[in-house]
Amino acid sequence: MAETAPLLNKNLFEPNSFTFLDQPNDSFLINHHQAATADNTFAASDDEVIPTIDYCMLFSDDQDQQFKALKYLGQVCEEYGFFYLVNHNISYHVFEDIFKGISDFFDPTTLEERVVYEKKSHTDRMRWGLRSSSGENREYLKVIAHPHPHFPSKPSNFSEILEEYFKEMREIELGLARAVSKTLGFEECYIEKALNLKSGFDVSSMNLYPPNYKSKGRIGVPEHTDPGFCVTLVQDVNGGLQVLSHQGKWINVYLPRNAILVQLGDHLEILTNGKYKSHIHRVIVDNNQMKRISVATLHGPSLDTFVSPAPEFVDEEDHPPAYLAMTYKESLEANGGDEIDVQSSMEKIRL
Repeated sequence: MAETAPLLNKNLFEPNSFTFLDQPNDSFLINHHQAATADNTFAASDDEVIPTIDYCMLFSDDQDQQFKALKYLGQVCEEYGFFYLVNHNISYHVFEDIFKGISDFFDPTTLEERVVYEKKSHTDRMRWGLRSSSGENREYLKVIAHPHPHFPSKPSNFSEILEEYFKEMREIELGLARAVSKTLGFEECYIEKALNLKSGFDVSSMNLYPPNYKSKGRIGVPEHTDPGFCVTLVQDVNGGLQVLSHQGKWINVYLPRNAILVQLGDHLEILTNGKYKSHIHRVIVDNNQMKRISVATLHGPSLDTFVSPAPEFVDEEDHPPAYLAMTYKESLEANGGDEIDVQSSMEKIRL
């Protein structure tokens, strides 16, 4: 679990008013607040606020505004590890298309067509699964999005939709890498070079909660962190996803319209020797009250990149190395899984 850190001064920097492209009508996002359980086991805090980062402000021509935006981002990375990203300039129609494509892919009448993507070997480049148990309830499709994409051929135009979405999201990933590098006091290409993001191994999980038959528990996905530099997530219906704050409180994720949830990954934590931490999150299906589609993309280093605490963050007396060094591929396979599973192995890496 991440260490406890003081809350941010939320008045430090207020982003400009949001100027989303292609504003949709109000039917795009349905507020679906979690119902508290009888024993409050899955209830989340109602008074916690997830920070919002204005992407355009990170690259503003106004140096004062850019400085304030980067300072705020640095504090958010250190004290939260997750944030809403707005004003990223991705058209709403890109999100609309991918949600429609995923919905068509998960059509319950075409289940037999999807079975061909069930796990066959550790070399799978696409993987479909349908889970209904006390510990996991979802239908999912995992694909490799970069550097060598593998997308389904059906439904029609789905591969083109995915190609466009991941192209846009990689621009966001590389832009964030530049901005986060600056928050650490380095040149903007620092993280991109250290993790070899240009050849980064990106895997995306497209999820349907609950699955196409009645789930057998309230957990959609159990609590976990994710490997890589960061995770970008979008969803069509609000509710279900919860993030654990560094103060130990579960926070419901209610994404602003056309926003992206960004979560820091394990390998940024390793690179910074724990200065910027990944965080724990989970999904609650809440008795199947509403279907929800999410797209979670894990943006990782290249598979052969050797990741260890960088010398700039290591002091043998006060901040000795806190993590083992290994390639990204080795870390993905440390729990006995394979590359496309992209499971966290921090319990084996952390010293």
